[in-house]
Amino acid sequence: MRVHVLQHVPFEGVGCMAVWLESRSADVSYTRFYESTELPEVADIDLVIIMGGPMNVPDEKSHPWLVGEKAFVRSAMAAGVSVLGVCLGAQLIADVLGSRIYPNQHREIGWFSVEAVAGSHEVFSFPQRMNAFHWHGDTFDLPAGAVHLARSESCENQAFQVGRNVIGLQFHLETTAETTELMIENCPGDLAKGCYVQSADAMRESTATSAETANRVLFELLDYITS
Repeated sequence: MRVHVLQHVPFEGVGCMAVWLESRSADVSYTRFYESTELPEVADIDLVIIMGGPMNVPDEKSHPWLVGEKAFVRSAMAAGVSVLGVCLGAQLIADVLGSRIYPNQHREIGWFSVEAVAGSHEVFSFPQRMNAFHWHGDTFDLPAGAVHLARSESCENQAFQVGRNVIGLQFHLETTAETTELMIENCPGDLAKGCYVQSADAMRESTATSAETANRVLFELLDYITS
């Protein structure tokens, strides 16, 4: 399996997905936009993983590489490549499909419950309710033709599926103790009090109790979109 990861900042890597990739003996390559904007040929890739980042989808003037990244994601989906977008990655997929990206009513930072939207056997099924790690202020309209997979109390569009092999997640199922710490260290300004903002200590405690389940669901999702 040939996998290409689009990484936007050093502190938002693949987290627990490294375990899944190793277990599949995947040939993994990266475009780390903070180092290089070089992208592979879509024909050479089986799975694209688009990670998160503190930049916003419309920030093409300050981050001109977003133009090329969006074109790459569009080409990958058109070619039938499996695509997983996480947080900013989900927003990029939605943007490429013509949806609006805009500030959510509440910032959502920390571990909060998400609930599955009733679907069918033809789409990926989340547990009816589970804890997931969030770190976002923006949201998106559901893309035309996408299936709504999950919502939360503070954010309606938390996950969606397009076709059989493209899924966008506003939340982070890849979270580990290490990735939680990296987010806390690198984005302390985001922890200003809010209705849906956990303290750093609460995040650490929740990671210890919730990450294993979140990681397992992510492994099932990766199996699903690559099967």
